[in-house]
Amino acid sequence: MTIKRRMSIMNITLAMLAAGLFFYGDAVLFTLVYFAEFLFVSFRAIQSTGRKRTRALLIVTYFVVMALQIIFYIHIVAGGDFWMDHPIRKLFAVALLLLPMTISRYVAVNKYTELYLPTIEEAATISFSQLGELAEKVKEAAKKLEKTRGSLTPGNFKEIVNDLPRHDSFRYINAGSLTDEYFRAAGASLDDPGLYIIVSDTRTAASEIISVFTSKQFNHASLAFDAALETIVSYNGGVRVYQPGLNPEMIEFLGKNEDASVLVYRLPVTREQKQAALEKIADINREGSAYNMLGLVIGHSYRPNIMYCSQFVYKLLEHIGAVYFEAGGVIKPTDLIEKDYFRRLEFIGELRLRGAPQKTGQ
Repeated sequence: MTIKRRMSIMNITLAMLAAGLFFYGDAVLFTLVYFAEFLFVSFRAIQSTGRKRTRALLIVTYFVVMALQIIFYIHIVAGGDFWMDHPIRKLFAVALLLLPMTISRYVAVNKYTELYLPTIEEAATISFSQLGELAEKVKEAAKKLEKTRGSLTPGNFKEIVNDLPRHDSFRYINAGSLTDEYFRAAGASLDDPGLYIIVSDTRTAASEIISVFTSKQFNHASLAFDAALETIVSYNGGVRVYQPGLNPEMIEFLGKNEDASVLVYRLPVTREQKQAALEKIADINREGSAYNMLGLVIGHSYRPNIMYCSQFVYKLLEHIGAVYFEAGGVIKPTDLIEKDYFRRLEFIGELRLRGAPQKTGQ
């Protein structure tokens, strides 16, 4: 099969998909198609012969385009409060499907990189074992798709999009959210030779959408100085009480939603290390902070005190010389427990404030 014929088949398929979306698509279906397109063009970028940095930049670009596609549909098409008629708005949403493909084709042409699907002859060489592996991957993808449908809902996206204006990944917008009372309580726990690492599945809109991309249940990390967990601190959105950045947390908030789960671990440290950690938190509280939304994608911070939750926990442990694994790129909350290769952590228990009973490691 020639390249021209393969391109014709692909164009016809895209045309049929576009028509189906225009007449029958809703917010969930559009989101799933945008996400599938992101995976497709990202896979093409990974398989290309370009430099690693170029390929990484392409994937980040595709992610941003996907986010813009979804935001456009949620706010302009589904929102309805706009000067264009609904069919025209929906037609624009369909047309946005062409943007990632156009970028991919432009890069392929200008980099002289061949990015196309295998021929029938090449496909015929697939072995039965490979077909079996493919079948298993399809089953896994179906399970993920089912979870995706429940997470990538218009309500979740509206909640996140409405919260975006409160964030800033380039300047400090939060300062003084931790009170003198907090520092007195944390200081009183210095004789307890341990820091408490908390990873949670809060079942918030942000947590559910992050889980789609990380494929992990637990998507928030916090740290406490005392065993009673009355000194929890982390980087978060501020729950519309504080600005996004370094904020106090309560265990009741982490487990407030139905089926939320909280895992608690204890990391042995010296009194001097706990004192250093508390002093560093006091410095951040005084200098200012912000939640690192951009870092969730690229894994880096524009300024030292701009971090996301698990990045904050890791950097704090690194600062006091208590880090127990080597991090690279984006640090996921589950990395804090899954990469404990030398078993430094002691499992304290699982807290479920609603629903199932609590489990402990005692």
